[in-house]
Amino acid sequence: MTTWFTAADCRIEDFRAVCEHKTLPTDYPHAADVVDNVPIYPGTLANTREIQAELVWALSDGPGVVVFTGAFPPAVVDRATAVFTDLIAEQKAAGVAAGDHFAKPGANDRVWGALDKFALRDPAAFAAYYDNDALALICQAWLGHGYQVTSQVNVVNPGGVAQVAHRDYHLGFMSQEQALRYPAHIHALSPALTLQGAVAHVDMPVATGPTLYLPYSQRYPAGYIAFHQPEFTAYFDEHHVQLPLAKGDAAFFNPALFHGAGTNRSADVRRMANLLQVSSAFGRAMETVDRVAMAAALYPVLRGFAGSVENVIAASAEGYAFPTNLDRDQPIGGLAPQTQAELMRRALAENWAAARFEQELYAHHRRRSTAPS
Repeated sequence: MTTWFTAADCRIEDFRAVCEHKTLPTDYPHAADVVDNVPIYPGTLANTREIQAELVWALSDGPGVVVFTGAFPPAVVDRATAVFTDLIAEQKAAGVAAGDHFAKPGANDRVWGALDKFALRDPAAFAAYYDNDALALICQAWLGHGYQVTSQVNVVNPGGVAQVAHRDYHLGFMSQEQALRYPAHIHALSPALTLQGAVAHVDMPVATGPTLYLPYSQRYPAGYIAFHQPEFTAYFDEHHVQLPLAKGDAAFFNPALFHGAGTNRSADVRRMANLLQVSSAFGRAMETVDRVAMAAALYPVLRGFAGSVENVIAASAEGYAFPTNLDRDQPIGGLAPQTQAELMRRALAENWAAARFEQELYAHHRRRSTAPS
């Protein structure tokens, strides 16, 4: 059993053996079709344990991605699109350039934290949009009950270039060096805690650059290390599939699946998708903790501490970048914003005065909050 992955564990021959499978329609009896190894389901499936089990198999041991056609009624999508378009226009008028995880900031249009912005702007349209049986079916199948939805609107404008192949949240937003710090069983656990989805808000022929997928790549155990390596990127570029979507179609995939947005080669289509990241109810601690107050109180002690400063920071400060307010706390210059623990380490390394640290600490906290600044 592998306890810790290393870069040397990532062998392209092993990856190829994992990915080169053929999806058999007989394994997915409720699918209407299989296209490029991806099961295509009608958006009107019943929510039964049998169908849920089939979807779980598709996302875990199957190709790792499924598509629901007609999952969202076009009129409902159009109401949501109008809200998202207004939000983007307001951002531009305010001079806001949204950062991006895997693309150049400002090249495309993003609405971070779109879920609550949508609900507050037009609650009736929000209710009509998220009253969606296909979404409930796939979320319950993969995550069980009590899941939490978040949403980021992504518009890839004409000429917008493809993303680099990657995996997603949690380990997917880390550098290779950061991901190597986590044992192998966490690499296996992380994909079971989230579900990725994308709802098409316009028709997306291949020329507009719908998402590129590498079926079965989620089955490669060391994939959170491998996607940083050029030979794996090259394999993805050669073997990915790309499915056109119609307005209202929705794709859902295992976050460990190698994927990336495609290049928009159209002349006039602003490819809008509502990207859904749905989290397990279990990805949270039992108690709420005021880590800002803890960091402020501990900092003067740690400036002259004779023991392990790192151990104390690990036990007290927030060491993960998410969740955050990505409007104000953007991942510019990296895949994730600065964590509270990283801020504390920097302050100690540079010997900041306690007053300066508290000022920066509370500014960091306000950036991460959804409350008005």
